[in-house]
Amino acid sequence: MEKNFDWLHRGTVEIFPQGDDSDKESASLEKLLATASKPLRIKFGIDPTGADIHLGHSIPMRKLRAFQDNGHTAVLIIGDFTARIGDPSGKSETRRQLTQLEVEQNAKSYLDQVRPILDFDTPGRLEVRYNSEWLQKLDLGEILELLSTMTVGQMLAKEGFAERYKKENPIFLHEFLYPLMQGYDSVAVSSDVELGATDQKFNIAVGRDLQRHFGKKPQFGLLLPILIGTDGVQKMSKSLNNYIAVKEHPSQKYQKLQGVPDELLFQYFELLTELSLDNLPENPRDRQKLLAKEVVTQYHGEQAAQEAELAATSGGKTGEVPEYSLAQVEFPAKLFYLLNVSGLCKSSGEGRRKIQEGGVRLDGEKVTDTDTTFDNSTELQGKVLQLGKNKFVKLI
Repeated sequence: MEKNFDWLHRGTVEIFPQGDDSDKESASLEKLLATASKPLRIKFGIDPTGADIHLGHSIPMRKLRAFQDNGHTAVLIIGDFTARIGDPSGKSETRRQLTQLEVEQNAKSYLDQVRPILDFDTPGRLEVRYNSEWLQKLDLGEILELLSTMTVGQMLAKEGFAERYKKENPIFLHEFLYPLMQGYDSVAVSSDVELGATDQKFNIAVGRDLQRHFGKKPQFGLLLPILIGTDGVQKMSKSLNNYIAVKEHPSQKYQKLQGVPDELLFQYFELLTELSLDNLPENPRDRQKLLAKEVVTQYHGEQAAQEAELAATSGGKTGEVPEYSLAQVEFPAKLFYLLNVSGLCKSSGEGRRKIQEGGVRLDGEKVTDTDTTFDNSTELQGKVLQLGKNKFVKLI
C-alpha cells in the first residue's frame, strides 16, 4: 500500500477530480493509489510535430517515471494520427498538417530523446502505443457518435477556440475533432490517470466524458506547470529561443542552466531534479551550478557533467561554446570540410580521419560516415560540432 505521496504532488498544479472524504477509490487519486490491487495505467500523449524536445517537455516524462518507479504502467501514446491535425490548444491559428513521413521521423527522434528519462527496460512498466492503431479504423458512424457527445457551445468554451472565435480567426471543423480524438485515446487504452500541462485540462476532461460514454471508469487528470524559459518571462519555446534542448551538447546545456534567473531556480529544481528542496545552497550562484551539474548528469553522465563544469570555469570565463558563422561556407558542404574551416581540424584530411575514428559528434550524436553532406546552413543552425572530448564549436 502506498502512503507517502510526496512524489505525486511534487511540481503538480492540480489533480482532478478531488471529491469528498469517503473511502471510495473514486474520491481521490491518493485513495485509488493506496487501494489499487494492480498497477494503474498512466497515460501521456505526445504529438510528434517537431523533431526536438526541450526541458519543458521533460516535465510530464519525469512524472511518468515517478509513477513507473512506484509500480505503475506508463502508457506513452505517440499521436501519429492526431499530429496530422495538431493540437489547437493555445494556438491563435490553424496548425499546418504534417505528412505521415514527417510524423514517423519525429516520433523516432522523440523516443530516442526520452530514453534517459523513462524506464524502457523493466517488464510491464512501459507501453508505447500509436493512436493510428485505433483512430484510423473509425468509420463515419463512429466519428458521428464521437461528435454527438459535445455541443458546439461546449467546444467553443475551450480557451483557444473561444479566443479565435472572438477575434473572427478561422476555426476549421477538423480542429473540433482533436479534443475528441485525444479523449478517445483514453478510451482505447483504458487509462486511469492522464498527465498534461495546465492547458490540457479541457482535453483531459473530454477523455473522462468519453470514458463514461463508452461505459468505462473515468480517469483522473493530473496537471503540470508550463516551464518558464531561460529569459525568465515567457514559456520555454524553440521559437522564442529561450529553450534548453534535451539533446544539446553538455557544455552548452551546462552554460544555459547556470544562467537561469534566480527567481526561477526553485521551479527548475522542483520540476527537473529529484533533489531535496529543503537543502539547496543559499547562494544563488551555487544553486545555479548545482542545477547545471545535476541536469547535465541526468542526460549525459557524471563524466560529461564534470567536463562541462570544467569548461565553464576554465580561464575564469563563462564557458561559452565558441561560435562559427556558416555564412562563410558555400553549400552543399561535407562534414570533414566544416571540421577544417571551423578550426577543429588542421585540414579536411584530418577531419575525414577523425570521422572514421568515431571522434566527431554533431549535437551529441556520433557521425561516422565520411561522406556526410549538408545541403544548406538551415539544418545546422544552432548545433554544436564536437571533436573529441574538449573541442567544440556552435554553428550559427
